[in-house]
Amino acid sequence: MPKPDPRALLFERIRTRPAKFVHVRGVPYTVAAETAENPDDADHLHLTLEVPPFGRLRAAVNTFSRLNRDAGFDPRIRMGIVSAPYEKKPEPGLEELPGQDYAQLEAILPITYEHYDREPLATLLMEKMKRAVRAEVWGELYAREHLGIHQIHSRRASCAVSLDLHNRDGALKLYYPDGLSELLLFKFCGQP
Repeated sequence: MPKPDPRALLFERIRTRPAKFVHVRGVPYTVAAETAENPDDADHLHLTLEVPPFGRLRAAVNTFSRLNRDAGFDPRIRMGIVSAPYEKKPEPGLEELPGQDYAQLEAILPITYEHYDREPLATLLMEKMKRAVRAEVWGELYAREHLGIHQIHSRRASCAVSLDLHNRDGALKLYYPDGLSELLLFKFCGQP
């Protein structure tokens, strides 16, 4: 009897159960800007990772907030960067986690957030993603025509979104060939 395909099992699990918060580790494969019928609505960069045995998963990272823009608020993203050396790259994999909270990270790490307009942020993130030799992503799994991770940002209430989710904050960590890594944290207008 053939072994079940891990990718097919993951698709089924995502489609039949509530959204899962996950930690994904993988090898960067491609980086691309999102395309949309209206270019003003393309608000993500897509970092595709090789994650054996699940194949390629797409991380969707926001470059601005359409919801804040459309509600008349500041659409810019605030990004915090924590740099650190590393000795060993994480092994590829995917695991469900109970969550992650920026407040806990901010209590132990010196994090300063800076505002970024859409184009400068997209350019900076593309450069960083293309340079990375490994990536870690925290966020929610989704399944459409592809498998992916989204909500890679703070999930606290913002100027335009009243839903205040605790312990669901997504993030991106990139590992570069020079032995340095960067943990990238993302917040929208009005998030603490």
